[in-house]
Amino acid sequence: QVQLVESGGGLVQAGGSLRLSCAASGRTFSIYAMGWFRQAPGKEREFVANISWSGGSTYYDDSVKGRFTISRDNAKNTVYLQMNSLKPGDTAVYYCASNGLGAMWAASRWDYWGQGTLVTVSS
Repeated sequence: QVQLVESGGGLVQAGGSLRLSCAASGRTFSIYAMGWFRQAPGKEREFVANISWSGGSTYYDDSVKGRFTISRDNAKNTVYLQMNSLKPGDTAVYYCASNGLGAMWAASRWDYWGQGTLVTVSS
């Protein structure tokens, strides 16, 4: 069992930046990948980015590529999402996830989820 807690969300103007954090606890030795998803009101949860725990390789959805950066601190069992050049379309609840496998852009491929942190981007 792995518990995930997100933080860092808030209200920001378009063009601004936010940094999200996700701290893992529990059986953290079993973590091999972590990622970020987001869900806007009335929409499906969508993939944002992921990172492998050993090699640190990253993958981004095209909608955030070049604007968002995912990183991790293995010793702290923490993953980060640096969000720059934010747009109103980025407004959503952002969820941290752990242990994706295969097609990790699919939410069903992830075993553990945080409760989310709200990011609101004003126009």
